[in-house]
Amino acid sequence: MSSSQTSRARLGVDIGGTFTDVALETGTRRHTIKVLTTLAPEEGVMEGVTAVLGEAGMSLGEIDLIIHGTTLATNALIERKGATTALITTEGFRDSVEMGTESRFEQYNVFMDKPPPLVPRRRRHGVAERLDARGKVLIPLDEAAVEALVPLLERDGVESVAIGFLHSFVNGSHERRTRDILAARLPDLAITLSSDVSPEMREYERFSTACANAYVQPLMARYLTRLKAQLGEHGFAGTLFVMLSGGGVTTLETAIGFPVRLVESGPAGGAIFASHIAAESGLDRVLSFDMGGTTAKICLIDDAKPQTARSFEVARVYRFLKGSGLPIRIPVIEMVEIGAGGGSLAHIDQTGRIAVGPESAGASPGPACYGRRGTSPAVTDADLVMGRIDPGAFSGGRMQLDTAAACDALRSVVGAPLGLSDELAAYGVGEMVDENMANAVRVHAIESGKNIDGRTLVAFGGAAPLHAARIAEKLDIDRVVVPVNAGVGSAVGFLRAPVAYEVVRSNYQRLDGLDTGLVNNMLDDMRGEALAIVERGAPGAERVETRTAFMRYIGQGHEIAVELPLRQLGPGDDVAIRDAFEVAYQALYDRLIPGVDIEILSWIVAVASAPEALSSLNGGVDSFETTEEGNRQVFDPASGAYLDAKIYSRDKLKPGARVVGPAVITEDETSTVVTPLFNAQMDGQGTLVLTRKETAS
Repeated sequence: MSSSQTSRARLGVDIGGTFTDVALETGTRRHTIKVLTTLAPEEGVMEGVTAVLGEAGMSLGEIDLIIHGTTLATNALIERKGATTALITTEGFRDSVEMGTESRFEQYNVFMDKPPPLVPRRRRHGVAERLDARGKVLIPLDEAAVEALVPLLERDGVESVAIGFLHSFVNGSHERRTRDILAARLPDLAITLSSDVSPEMREYERFSTACANAYVQPLMARYLTRLKAQLGEHGFAGTLFVMLSGGGVTTLETAIGFPVRLVESGPAGGAIFASHIAAESGLDRVLSFDMGGTTAKICLIDDAKPQTARSFEVARVYRFLKGSGLPIRIPVIEMVEIGAGGGSLAHIDQTGRIAVGPESAGASPGPACYGRRGTSPAVTDADLVMGRIDPGAFSGGRMQLDTAAACDALRSVVGAPLGLSDELAAYGVGEMVDENMANAVRVHAIESGKNIDGRTLVAFGGAAPLHAARIAEKLDIDRVVVPVNAGVGSAVGFLRAPVAYEVVRSNYQRLDGLDTGLVNNMLDDMRGEALAIVERGAPGAERVETRTAFMRYIGQGHEIAVELPLRQLGPGDDVAIRDAFEVAYQALYDRLIPGVDIEILSWIVAVASAPEALSSLNGGVDSFETTEEGNRQVFDPASGAYLDAKIYSRDKLKPGARVVGPAVITEDETSTVVTPLFNAQMDGQGTLVLTRKETAS
């Protein structure tokens, strides 16, 4: 959003697997709430919106802007609950989505299971047509063959079709003509073109992305349409935006057309939230830790910018193995996501060890302590038994937790089989989930070529502040930051995100023969396309534009991103682009390859509204001790014993207030556990900063 919009009344809404989070901002005032996610998700949204507006004394008609993110597209892909989908592709290539790249993510496992394609073979159809690698027509499209598919699609009850032809990323005319033929005969059919959703080379990734978009499009279109209608019925006349996986927001129409770009929308909001906290606090190296009810998300942020990527995998068959999921090629904030949330279920695995996740209790029945007929122990049950959560103050007192039910669940599933007391069973579950997350951080950092030393852990999400200090101990991190409204961090992050859109085109160019005229025309067209979408979302706002080329040495299999100047390219720019490529290549691989020419495969133009800074919510800081509101026995994993911890209410702490661990700082949406190795202090913006005692000032 632009700075001129900061005084508008705005809502951020994040649907998670367990909770739906809502954040309302009007100028410098903010109201937040968490409600359980409902089976019909728009009902949970309306429940949360109604509650937070009631708290603020406002009506929905006074809201100018709603920004929404959801895991519905992700869940549909993971659970295989999308539309009945067909794929139409070049004759002879219908098995591309099943063969993949023929790589093995488990080299020596003869029983390895590859992720099954979203579209089964009986609904994958080949059509005679062929383009060469530069888009020249070799075999014209067989329009009669396309017409002949209509009764087959009707017979199979197909709701959505993905169209992906060979080399259509440079010439989409055959895909567009196929769409027109089908739309004329089947007007209710949802149609996705691979040349629209992912116009890049590598047909497996392109076809997979097109199939994923088609698979979730009817579901997301129905949901977003219903949500818009319900909001309108309750008086909302403002603008509804949707969060994108790449960190920007876009219009409802764009989201309905390209719902695959929403797959990581909720986690992206969290990364944007952490980035703004890093910028405000002057933190140049941050580890973002977002732990909710179903999953934990980890992202590395340098210079207040999260890592980004051009592709990722969803629905991995093997939890942490790269290559075991469905490839999706879209702009995305790069992070690692593991099944370790407050609702993640504990069990004993085949080796007799405690294991946690990836299965989750969700919102219903939820952890055993929710009293909703759940009988399996979840991480929240373990946290409750260890004293980290006050059973009478959970979710601001709106939910009463049942400690006895949590003990019963832990005892039956974990304690009895291993001969452990309730406390030790809870300790084992807590330590296992914390070590899983710490190990995921270590692996992610190594794979990213970065280290953890000297980073600050920014913890948010309903469960993260409960576990952050212990994870920091495991990672030798000396500082933990728990921002204001940490329990609904992703929803607040939505309000910080710019209106943005990214356009990609494939156009092969050798750098030694760069056709600058052709490239300039293409980049101008791409800028116009992106600008039109951003202008609809944020008319008149200041713009930020970036241009990127994906380049490699000839013969290599992967490209690197190189930023281009924001002007018309001309004579001599090939030298400047080569220099920029070599700087980026040297930084990534620590070497150059002399005497080899460079090629450009694809181009990206991204346009966004200028970002805004978070406003300061508090004034100056005077360091002083504060008075606790009580005491509670809290289990300390480091010592393996219960310790007497002081209890503080966050909303009664003033800037400068110091808290000595062990302690628990409570708030409506979460609680921050300060372990014995840490002290905490509230800074001038109301942020809790936990500092290891050896390094505390």
